[in-house]
Amino acid sequence: MSSTLAGWLQALALVGALALCYRPLGDYIAKLLTSAKHLRAERGLYKLIGVDGDADQRWPVYLRSVLAFSAVSILFLYGLIRLQGHLLLNLGVPEMAPHQAWNTAISFTTNTNWQSYSGESAMGHLVQMAGLAVQNFVSAAVGIAIVAALIRGFTRNRTDRVGNFWVDLTRICLRLLLPISIVFALVLMAGGVVQNFHGFHELTTLAGDPQSIPGGPVASQEVIKELGTNGGGFFNANSAHPFENPNGFTNWLEIFLLLVISFSLPRTFGRMVGDHRQGYAIVAVMALFWVASAALITFAESQHSGAALQAAGGAMEGKEQRFGVAASSLFAASTTLTSTGAVNSFHDSFTPFGGGLTIFNMMLGEIAPGGTGSGLYGMLILAIVAVFVAGLMVGRTPEYLGKKLGGREMKFASLYILTTPTIVLIGTGAAMALPGERAGMLNSGPHGFSEVLYAFTSAANNNGSAFAGITVNTPWYDTALGLAMVLGRFLPMVFVLALAGSLARQQPVPATPGTLPTHKPLFVGLLSGVVLIVVGLTYFPALALGPIAEGLH
Repeated sequence: MSSTLAGWLQALALVGALALCYRPLGDYIAKLLTSAKHLRAERGLYKLIGVDGDADQRWPVYLRSVLAFSAVSILFLYGLIRLQGHLLLNLGVPEMAPHQAWNTAISFTTNTNWQSYSGESAMGHLVQMAGLAVQNFVSAAVGIAIVAALIRGFTRNRTDRVGNFWVDLTRICLRLLLPISIVFALVLMAGGVVQNFHGFHELTTLAGDPQSIPGGPVASQEVIKELGTNGGGFFNANSAHPFENPNGFTNWLEIFLLLVISFSLPRTFGRMVGDHRQGYAIVAVMALFWVASAALITFAESQHSGAALQAAGGAMEGKEQRFGVAASSLFAASTTLTSTGAVNSFHDSFTPFGGGLTIFNMMLGEIAPGGTGSGLYGMLILAIVAVFVAGLMVGRTPEYLGKKLGGREMKFASLYILTTPTIVLIGTGAAMALPGERAGMLNSGPHGFSEVLYAFTSAANNNGSAFAGITVNTPWYDTALGLAMVLGRFLPMVFVLALAGSLARQQPVPATPGTLPTHKPLFVGLLSGVVLIVVGLTYFPALALGPIAEGLH
């Protein structure tokens, strides 16, 4: 069997597995977000932190809770990283420099997991477990909590309450992420992923040279890294490392894990608003972009002239021979269309158009299906814009799920859409304007520009994958990318929660013959067009200077 055929069979199996999980997992998430009952462990946690589990919060209070929790998380993780040389299980690793510790703490708290360090040589086991792995859970839960608040904005009427952040956070961690992680950590261990507390084993190779073999609690972190669309690798090579991703089965499973929650959340949305057809429309748009991206990247990486490339079946530089072009392209499309950032190949070695598509995936806002929670609330913002555009075409006040979309709602949606491109383009422009930062590029010309553009696109969209080929562990890049991650994560949340509060205060209006049906193929096409035109074209000049110019050269 050729690697290309194997790759497409993996893709078909992936589609089948995601389809099987769509309904049960989506319904389960809806149930845990709407249930009035608290588990005993949850009640104990509420009592410990002084929270009334039955009291809902107004959107400003919900927002302050998110920001306060995230700020404390950043400070705690920063302190843990800076003090790791004095902690247990540090493996003799010294503490990080302040600018790199700042970047790393923000990276994992914002669900970005951008890494300007080599995991096996810069992090001890305690920091990996108590710091990074914990943030993998809670940062993913924060994203789902935000979209839960937005959905409540559609379902609630004449109220200023959108839920309780502390209840949402606790339930998502204890009832969703933790059980699934335990089960699949065991599956990954059975598949060959390392799980131990070893440090470094000093061995002698067959050539007689010494070599250090690292170990650690990899499987337990690997599963939540993918499931929570985090992406930070235990090792520097990330999911290209055989201890993190030993074979084709684990590679397929990791792609499944990074997609399954985000692809199931539209079902949660449909159930919570009382119309499953709305969820089907949203997931159809997500699936269209995901399938198209995977197919285009695979095509770009497979079409090459020259005897060596044809014999290899495509451009194999930077790709794992264990997986081949098709599986590497599928992973690349999935990880950049979500906010995962894990990689099993190096995107800097992709063809100009293949690498350009990975950048474009992130520029779309990672909405197909996107990060845990962030993908769905990004798509719902774009759905609101699509309904508004349709309303302008027919000259009537737009309505979505019984809620009128007036000037206030559209201002929040517009600010959401404009925030990330502003961060990406200003950051990229600043880096290119500074000679010292341009010197960090491995390549010159359009490819070097793509390296910088990728870095800021990845940071601002909270993806965390790296194009590679650029030196980012400098005070300027650590600081600038840290700011991009903070602003790219929390500014959109402000607008989403403000929109949720505005919608929740409204009295629903009944549907009329002039109301746009938002569950039919027409709306799927309209929403797809809005995604490409409103979001994608924003970045076209930057893409023209980078991957497009390189590809046409």
